[in-house]
Amino acid sequence: MSGYDADVIVAGAGFTGLSAADALVSAGLDVIVLEARDRVGGRVERTAFGDGVAMDTGGQFVCDEMPNVTALARRFGLRLAETPLDGEFVFRPQASANPEVVFAETDRIHARAGGIDPRDPKITGLTAGEWLARQNDPPDAKAGYQAMVEGLWCRPVGEIPLWYLIDNDRRTTSDGNELQYFVEGTIHAAAEALAATLGRRLRLGTPVVRITRAGDSVSVRTGNGDVLTARQVIIAVPPVMASRIVHEPGLPASLAGALGAWKSGTVIKALVRFERPFWRDRGLSGMILWRDTLGLFACDVSSVQATALVVFAGGPLAVEWSAKGRAFIEAEIRRRLVEALGEAAAGVTGLLIRDWVGDPWSGGGYSDVITDLQAYDAEDILRAGAPPVHFASSELASSFPAYIEGAIVAGREAAVRVIAAHQSAIATSASGS
Repeated sequence: MSGYDADVIVAGAGFTGLSAADALVSAGLDVIVLEARDRVGGRVERTAFGDGVAMDTGGQFVCDEMPNVTALARRFGLRLAETPLDGEFVFRPQASANPEVVFAETDRIHARAGGIDPRDPKITGLTAGEWLARQNDPPDAKAGYQAMVEGLWCRPVGEIPLWYLIDNDRRTTSDGNELQYFVEGTIHAAAEALAATLGRRLRLGTPVVRITRAGDSVSVRTGNGDVLTARQVIIAVPPVMASRIVHEPGLPASLAGALGAWKSGTVIKALVRFERPFWRDRGLSGMILWRDTLGLFACDVSSVQATALVVFAGGPLAVEWSAKGRAFIEAEIRRRLVEALGEAAAGVTGLLIRDWVGDPWSGGGYSDVITDLQAYDAEDILRAGAPPVHFASSELASSFPAYIEGAIVAGREAAVRVIAAHQSAIATSASGS
């Protein structure tokens, strides 16, 4: 390894970067991980209430169909808690039709979209919003579908290409209950445990600002002014953030275009704590769907540690609320919970608010979204990268894009590509000697 600081430099210590580094170290490669933040986890983080009880203020939920994240939880002895879903849902305002009928009609719209070939020329240039407007379903069902899309992808439905939505749905291979579990004591603890295995290979507070390719080597300049060299680099950050790194020489036009096809999601997450789950006294599940405010949703995340509801505001709603500031967000959440659940909801004992809109090191949450209607090949181009520079993020995962599971998958898929390139270089060197 003469002349190199490492075999591989990984930029980003979210679950993608940590998982890539974990696989590379296991394969015997020397790795350095550079993280801009003063913590690991990327779009997964934890924050504690005043009494020290911590909860995930970023990514949180897992399900049985996510083998990699559940295996990681087992590896580090983290217990999965089942999300409390028993009881009735609350609609605000109350749906004019039976809620079960509305859900079924919304699911039919979802299934209809899923049955379309993403490459069907009939949907070329069509956004999910334009397609939805052409459907003849009841208004409640169409509003439910729009709320689902904007709540999950955290961008306006009129921005998202229909083909992109369909393609991503096909890679999310679950029975539809991605809220099945959360980790008792936070899933962020798994990121910290992974980071601990890296020891001094991990450097926090070290953003990557410039990458220079020269033959078979790469030099990486950090925001601290340091320059490190490696045989290969994995850029394990969301596409929008990856596009802000300067490259010398410049990236090929197709690759630069692929990086420019995305916009960051916009979401605000709040955890609202109570003394006890009072909503269960009325046979309610704690799940609230606001039909008049698209992208607003709440559910019960109570555990043995704390009684709490999580509230999400996604898409355009998050942008609107973020611009009005934290005091407005807090007051609006309190007001809406009282309206939905009664005066008992005024007894809030703790409140954590995480505004991910315009986050300086992730761009937003939960994921970046392709908004270029013609960027069909953007993901494939990014996966191919510009070796020895490789790209990896949850958005590029072969399964569960935009989830923690997808982040782990993407990191390991990138590690496979890097290991193959490393072994090929060794074989070439040996044959030439």
